[in-house]
Amino acid sequence: MVKIGQYNHLRVKKLSDFGVFLDGYGELEILMPKRFVPKDTKVGDELEVFIYHDSENRLTATTQKPKGIVGDIVNLKAVSTTPQGAFLDWGLMKDIFVPLSQQVHKMIPGQEYLVKIYLDERTGRVAATEKLERFLSNDELSVNILDPVKVTIYRRTDLGFVVIINNKHTGILHKNEIFRPVDTGETYDGYIKNIKRDKIDVVLGKPGYDKVEDEVDKVLRLLNENDGYLPYHDKSDPEEIYDFFGMSKKTFKMITGNLYKQKKIIFTQTGIKLITD
Repeated sequence: MVKIGQYNHLRVKKLSDFGVFLDGYGELEILMPKRFVPKDTKVGDELEVFIYHDSENRLTATTQKPKGIVGDIVNLKAVSTTPQGAFLDWGLMKDIFVPLSQQVHKMIPGQEYLVKIYLDERTGRVAATEKLERFLSNDELSVNILDPVKVTIYRRTDLGFVVIINNKHTGILHKNEIFRPVDTGETYDGYIKNIKRDKIDVVLGKPGYDKVEDEVDKVLRLLNENDGYLPYHDKSDPEEIYDFFGMSKKTFKMITGNLYKQKKIIFTQTGIKLITD
């Protein structure tokens, strides 16, 4: 069966002046308008297309890439409202609809909202909802400690931020683990730091040594931009290190230790110095 609100691989069944008809299995033919048809497409070609309903409730295909598919939790901007709900820009010709009953507060055009894209069982259409809790559960976890995950910032708490993990679970990003600005609704690469029963702690970045590697070039760049010397070392205040480098003191020490072993820097009594040939 064709999967509505998702990508499908469908065969071109016939050509027409206003597009191509794709084989939707059995008697079903799905039109892809001419403006989306790749050049030199011919009968029998298989295309990757996104399937959704157009404004006249007909299944239609497009090679456009939406900002999310069914199952995704994404940050989308409201473009218009009606007494029945709001329309959000999700990157396609037709905006996605959020019924009034699926809004936490009445949406305002121009504002961004974190929503879940789902398939409405009653209409069969793709829709979105701001009420995410029913889609999230930690009862049966699909992640383990150190697994790389997608982390979406959900809401602020006294501990830091509640986050959504892989569009499935909730976790906590503790404020003492945040070493760069983060925005509600944005999604970042992260990993699972700890799991206690159904409680999950996450960290942004990559686990272990790989995370340090990502910051090495930054330290070298800052050294080069400051004549090969920086007044920071293992006795420096952690806040001073974070303010300048945007990283924790622990990460800074790991990076500088690695650079020292590679004979790229030396430690002085007052800081670190770049070794030049």
